[in-house]
Amino acid sequence: MKQIDERLRDHYPALTPQEQRVADFIFANIDDLMSYNSAELARLSHVSKATVSRLFKRLGYPSYRDMRDEVRTLRQSGMPLTDSRDAVQGNTLLSRHYKQEMANLTQWINQIDEQYFGAVIAALSQARQVRLLGFRNSYPVALHLRQQLLQVRSGVLMMPQPGQTLAEELVDLTPQDVVIFVAFRRRPRAARAILTQLQTLGVPVLLICEPQAQPLLPLARWHLASVLDSVSAFDSYSAAMSLANLLSNALLHEMLASGRQRIHQITDLYSDLDELEQR
Repeated sequence: MKQIDERLRDHYPALTPQEQRVADFIFANIDDLMSYNSAELARLSHVSKATVSRLFKRLGYPSYRDMRDEVRTLRQSGMPLTDSRDAVQGNTLLSRHYKQEMANLTQWINQIDEQYFGAVIAALSQARQVRLLGFRNSYPVALHLRQQLLQVRSGVLMMPQPGQTLAEELVDLTPQDVVIFVAFRRRPRAARAILTQLQTLGVPVLLICEPQAQPLLPLARWHLASVLDSVSAFDSYSAAMSLANLLSNALLHEMLASGRQRIHQITDLYSDLDELEQR
């Protein structure tokens, strides 16, 4: 399915001057397109509403609303949607990127309830073992979180191992364990089946996902949502990495005495094995 900017480029030579005026405005403001209704787009483009309506019908949309719904659905599903300004306005992109990143961080921080978050950390500290799971773009976040939690406590494992299946990993899990499932959008279809199976086994699950993953929430004991919004094509995982950092630091403070001892033991092993450059 072609995106709105691709359709406009394909049809541009055949558009009337008034329709080209609307197209030019959209090219210059494409990442803000969903915030305008048809009347606002007509006013900002200095054309009539009828011109806007004709343009979008020419592009294959029954109505302007259908175009907005399509863009919103594609963006929320994680499909990369490009901004035509990205290649030519580097400073503007940098400024917009910074503002969006700060907005993402502010949104998820303000949504966390301290008591709820405290229950998550208590469960991670008391669990027999902590298993982490993540596919596709969620995998780097899950792997990073695993590496940080492993500094604080033992029994922190990724599953499945590369090239292996999940059944062997799930069979030993009990209600005394905790699974952290990082499952951001464009996740595999198996995500729901995995969560359902863990729920059947009585294994507590912390689901880390985007805010739009509402259908999955009833299948997890806890959930923490991280905003992925970006100024252009690709989702941003900086807020997700910040959440991983917060979870790790909070667990360290929860298990401070044993956590510090473990960190010192790991540091001594680094030295004994000469694994890291000391600078």
